[in-house]
Amino acid sequence: MLDVALKLLQKIEDNGYVAYIVGGFVRDYILKMPSSDIDICTNATPSEIRFLFSHSCLPNETYGSITVVFKNIRFEITTFRRELSYLNNRKPVKFEYIDNLLEDLKRRDFTINAICMDKEGNIIDLLNGKEDLKRREICTIGDSYHKFTEDSLRILRAVRFATILNFRLSDDIKQSIRNTKYLVRNLSYYRKKEELNKIFASVNVRYGIKLLLELELDQELELPNLKKIKNFDDLIGIWSQLEVDSLYPFMKNEKEIMGQIRKVLKLDNLDCNVLYHYGLYVNSIAASMKNIDKKIVTQKYNALPIKSRNEIVMNGEDISKLLNKKPGLFLKEILTDIENQIVVGSLKNDKDSLTEYILQHYR
Repeated sequence: MLDVALKLLQKIEDNGYVAYIVGGFVRDYILKMPSSDIDICTNATPSEIRFLFSHSCLPNETYGSITVVFKNIRFEITTFRRELSYLNNRKPVKFEYIDNLLEDLKRRDFTINAICMDKEGNIIDLLNGKEDLKRREICTIGDSYHKFTEDSLRILRAVRFATILNFRLSDDIKQSIRNTKYLVRNLSYYRKKEELNKIFASVNVRYGIKLLLELELDQELELPNLKKIKNFDDLIGIWSQLEVDSLYPFMKNEKEIMGQIRKVLKLDNLDCNVLYHYGLYVNSIAASMKNIDKKIVTQKYNALPIKSRNEIVMNGEDISKLLNKKPGLFLKEILTDIENQIVVGSLKNDKDSLTEYILQHYR
């Protein structure tokens, strides 16, 4: 991926422009962490980039950026610019193209995200981001209060980067977050959830939640249950404990799973019927919240004689033939009965046992 990106830079520069890899990829490259996205910055305008890559530009062009597919890899290419004004502490609505890398980097959020790489693979660090990487500290580019009031999503991004990288937040950032945290309320729930998902999915989730609580962002994020989190092992498990289904955007199946988790919290997660009807995933999360060893839950689940009704060796058609009756509502009662009997171990799941039981109880 890096080799392809360097060839992309070379092509841009062969046509008289300058271009650099910038941002998260370079940061992760220095930290020897995997990275999947590569952003390019250049003094070429979007129309000039479109001309260079006329057959590979995607149609969506917003805010001075253009997406190019080069050798089957997508790259976001953004023109050097200076941002002049923002709307609602979030979106830049007025900007101008410039021909100066340093000025372009100054508009960005954190020093560790403003490190560049040239076409030769050389690291270009104009804002001392490498020093902050060494010190494992998140620092804004310029005044942090100004950065957060300019774009309030940066407040959550600061916590997200600190969490994922296990870095400190600078004292300046912490103070500025306390002074600007009210702006988080104006962010869309979709954007807030995007950042929170990355925090909650991190291996350092406990640290991330600690930061959110320390900075009192739980109040602005409308997460009153954040301090009550007991199980940190699963993203949906965390959201189920937060109980904000009506505020934050979730898919229908996510809401159903969260509802099931909250329901089985009140049940015995080692009970055969509970395990069978709600499944291993839901019961494992609930068990973790109650300090029940997940291995025991898994063992109990794996020991179930069946995992679904489809595994019963006789179906409705078999039962109709056995009883010499036309299919009807009576089949549901019989299937439910034998299903329950099999799950609790009172009835074996083989044709002889099921035939004897059905003839004895339903003929």
